[in-house]
Amino acid sequence: MTIRDFSPTVAAARRLSCGSALAMLCSAPALAGVGVDTSALNEAVTLEGVKSHLEVFQQIADDNGGNREASSSGYFESIYYVGQAMALAGYRVDVQLFPYLVFENISPAQFEQVSPVPTSYVLDEEEGFAEATYSGSGDVTATVEAVDLVVPAASDADTSNSGCEAEDFAEFTPGNIALLQRGSCSFFLKAANAEDAGASAVIIFNEGQPGRTAALTATLGGPGVSIPVIGTSYVIGTDLAGAESTARVSVDALTEERVSANVLADTPIGNPDETVVVGAHLDSVDEGAGINDNGSGSAVLLEVALQMSALGYLDDEESGFRNRVRFAWWGAEEAGLLGSEYYVDTVSDPEFEQIVANLNFDMVGSPNYVRFVYDGDGSAGGGAGPEGSAFIEWLFNDYFMEQGLATAPTAFDGRSDYGPFIQYGIPAGGLFTGAEGVKTDEEAGIFGGVAGEAYDACYHAACDTIDNISDQGLDEMADAAAYAINVLAVNDLPIPSAKESGRKRIAGQSGMDMNYRGNRLQK
Repeated sequence: MTIRDFSPTVAAARRLSCGSALAMLCSAPALAGVGVDTSALNEAVTLEGVKSHLEVFQQIADDNGGNREASSSGYFESIYYVGQAMALAGYRVDVQLFPYLVFENISPAQFEQVSPVPTSYVLDEEEGFAEATYSGSGDVTATVEAVDLVVPAASDADTSNSGCEAEDFAEFTPGNIALLQRGSCSFFLKAANAEDAGASAVIIFNEGQPGRTAALTATLGGPGVSIPVIGTSYVIGTDLAGAESTARVSVDALTEERVSANVLADTPIGNPDETVVVGAHLDSVDEGAGINDNGSGSAVLLEVALQMSALGYLDDEESGFRNRVRFAWWGAEEAGLLGSEYYVDTVSDPEFEQIVANLNFDMVGSPNYVRFVYDGDGSAGGGAGPEGSAFIEWLFNDYFMEQGLATAPTAFDGRSDYGPFIQYGIPAGGLFTGAEGVKTDEEAGIFGGVAGEAYDACYHAACDTIDNISDQGLDEMADAAAYAINVLAVNDLPIPSAKESGRKRIAGQSGMDMNYRGNRLQK
């Protein structure tokens, strides 16, 4: 991993697009805040204020079965809390209801090799298995039949296309369990092709290259496959492929339509043609209260917004606000970025063209944290974001540099609510302190904490409570968020390519491979 040391120089600024939006940067040495004094807001946004909202989210979860899942009473109480606070502070608040599909396990999935070596596999372990979201239900015991596998795994430059074409199943025996390998196309297409060929169940194992060996936590993206589908590790897949195996696959789940909501709150001043959408998801998984994931980001945005109002920033144009800021608390992120996707898909064309940037704050208080900044320019090896994303990355890095704090880049991989925005060409950026990934020795040396342990050991677990927060990390990230929001509210902004090219999806732009939909792999 590359640890960033962004120097505020003219040369660094000129590597960005030197249009009118960045004229200030391209004409003089860049200073933190690009000439904007954000000290009043930074001083007003305190750790105590942010944590007061986390305590409310925790109490809401405690009073509602222990969670704030997107269709639950706990979630709608969270909406009421945020919406009421924003309305009382003078924002124009809209609660946007939307339907969504939820996949829910009725009982735990089961997976075992019956023969030749009887073996029971463990659900949701590193080398175990997981049911695919939107899998069909069933309890199947049958012969395992491999379909167009690449074993051993291909090189990093190559990939499997197992199950991507109907012709792959030309000699498949109906009633067997199809053994497929990750690669090339969506899991839905693989599973649908297998079902069309008469498969009774589907096992998809990871591809085998570095970083593609653990158990797959996959999504089919939606309903449409009626047979059981699970994902598993490369080791288990190759074991099944190497012998005349019989396996049992059991998935007991349902898919049903529910209702969730986004909270959208606009500043009453600022040019609507230059709208900055600042978002965090408000829902938790159903396993717990979701205080770091993502009460932390939600609480930071709420406190920043309330302090902007308290300081009088919303009273008149003399506050310096040039652009409208739309604060957004997204619903059903944990079900697959559904709230932010619904917003981007349904906002009117004129209003869509007013959006000039998106900031995202998802998990900003991880106990074993790193100061991750989204890699807008793609310089860390991933794909770059839409034009303007490099400026947002620079803005955060410049701030942290002025504070004497190191940062590290994190990729635009599609695991949070910026995904629908960058797929439509809207510049994006944001902060992240780490989820289930493991802190390296280098990171521990720079950021502190414990090497060899997860950034958040309680990620998607019942222990993600008010005690699962780094006060220092949360405080640092809250200040950075306040700074960036303040700067983008008063400065000229990069013009997104979406304004020039019109409203259309550009998935895969700049070489990005959006493999994730929330925390679930799509392909």
